[in-house]
Amino acid sequence: MSRLQGLAPVLSANTRVLVLGSFPGVASLRAQQYYGHPQNHFWKILGALWALPLPAMAYAERVGALREHGLGVWDVYGACEREGSLDANILNAELNDFSMVLRECPMLEAIAHNGGESFRHSRHTEKLGVPVYRLPSTSPANASWSFDRKLAAWAEVLRRHGVGG
Repeated sequence: MSRLQGLAPVLSANTRVLVLGSFPGVASLRAQQYYGHPQNHFWKILGALWALPLPAMAYAERVGALREHGLGVWDVYGACEREGSLDANILNAELNDFSMVLRECPMLEAIAHNGGESFRHSRHTEKLGVPVYRLPSTSPANASWSFDRKLAAWAEVLRRHGVGG
């Protein structure tokens, strides 16, 4: 099994909420894009909140919209071994170093963990001194939550911090 490297963070000086996934899936790694699987609800949720056609936009435009709205994206793991895309298959994971987040994001107000695997590491993100939330995973593997239920949960947290439209 080969060692996989994650993606660079999408951060800016005006990032107010940082969304942390676990580790990019196969489709995301192949495309070198966060939430690259077409069935992942991440871009669809943000598009609904911001009234933008994010899923249809070029990736660079989607990243621009993240920055414009004060939302950052990264993962808790910077590297791991894994067959397929399921979090349950992650082995020998290496945590990202979150110490640089406050330097890069002086306006940071909150951390939003995208799913349970990411939230397992909330003890590390709590050290940043901002509220930490567990949001339902936007992954297609999280079929127990409907799109509307995910949208409502995400909207509540993002609007609380002024990034939800």
